Amino acid sequence: MKTVLNKTGRPLKITLSRGKVLRLGPRKEGQIATQDAERDAVQRRVADGDIEIFDDAARAGGASSAAAGGSTRSQGSHARFSVAKRGDR
Repeated sequence: MKTVLNKTGRPLKITLSRGKVLRLGPRKEGQIATQDAERDAVQRRVADGDIEIFDDAARAGGASSAAAGGSTRSQGSHARFSVAKRGDR
């Protein structure tokens, strides 16, 4: 898998294989398959400077070394369910 970063200030629509489309918001990132990163449409966007492609293994190594330093905090369990639930459930 490869990570794609939209370097522009506008949303992008990138055509991938098997009829799929990757839509990236401004300055957002998404993941694509390795063979999709080699497509002509994707390579043209890289050459134009619209997007940047990273290998997931290279970025994961940098993130784990930052976490090992203890500079990040983790939240307790169920942190994203702290909002009161409403309605029929």
